[in-house]
Amino acid sequence: MTVPLGINEIHLGDARELLPQIEPDSVACSVWSPPYHLGKDYEKDISYDEWINLLGEVIRLHFSILKPGGFLVVNIADILCFPDESMPRIQAMNLSRHKSNVTREQVLEAKAAHPDYNRYQLASLLGCSEQTIDRRLNGNNIRGGKYNTQTRVHLVGSIIEDAATAAQLYMYDRRIWIKDPAWENSKWATLSYRAVDEFEYLYFFWKPGITVVDRTKLTSEEWASWGSRAVWEIPSVRANDDHEAKFPVELPRRVIRLLTFPGDTVLDCFMGSGTTAVAAIREGRNYIGIERQPKYVSLAREACRKENEKIEFLKDHATLNVKKAGDSSQLALLD
Repeated sequence: MTVPLGINEIHLGDARELLPQIEPDSVACSVWSPPYHLGKDYEKDISYDEWINLLGEVIRLHFSILKPGGFLVVNIADILCFPDESMPRIQAMNLSRHKSNVTREQVLEAKAAHPDYNRYQLASLLGCSEQTIDRRLNGNNIRGGKYNTQTRVHLVGSIIEDAATAAQLYMYDRRIWIKDPAWENSKWATLSYRAVDEFEYLYFFWKPGITVVDRTKLTSEEWASWGSRAVWEIPSVRANDDHEAKFPVELPRRVIRLLTFPGDTVLDCFMGSGTTAVAAIREGRNYIGIERQPKYVSLAREACRKENEKIEFLKDHATLNVKKAGDSSQLALLD
């Protein structure tokens, strides 16, 4: 008989193998951010199709472990960019990067006037390079640009929702996490019209069952500022020095505070550096963490240890203050 996965621990292993070991109907909320398939070190060994299958299998395994009325919350960027061999391999014509003032119209006029000219002769006629002639006519770089694999942009929301629906978990809500303008001072450059990605989605999925709604979990200010708001503005983590893709602790903290009660169990099956577990500890919830990279397991365990020490210190400090206040009251009575 398999022993259920222990709570308040970070477990080393693959989520697909460890999720079935969690006690059924025990998790109030699972909140995690999967690998984004962007080629980072921890995801280089997985293909696009394998990534899709990973998400689908992990989501499917949530149905049995979530409490009835519980939630699965997935944080992920709204679009995915990945190389696609089937895409046309022609670069966009970027006028702002033209080093020559020769236009496409001028090249076409010269070609019409001299139909027997090759690109070298046209270049000599117009006073530019043969590469410029080729770029203006074909919109590509003859030195290899047109042979590069192009990038396909794919909406991620449908991938997540389809997998959840197949697992009988139903779309409940979504929040938009707007990061701070971390790109303001960066050297961002692009040869297309694509924008800098400065927000991500949190997709909320619900397991059928009774969901207790208690607004007293949040203060009136919290309800007004983020509890009932679809857009959350939370500064991003500026220093990913120990993990490539950290999210701020405030992100899972809000989810946990909104959707769970003290003593509930929170799951993160892509634990990374331990942010979700730290948020759970901070909010008085239990946690289960799963992570397949040993170095991140160690990192997450250390983060939890430090957070627990901090909580204990604050409790001891508060108890000492209460005791001091009590002693002062007794002295006042004696006076």
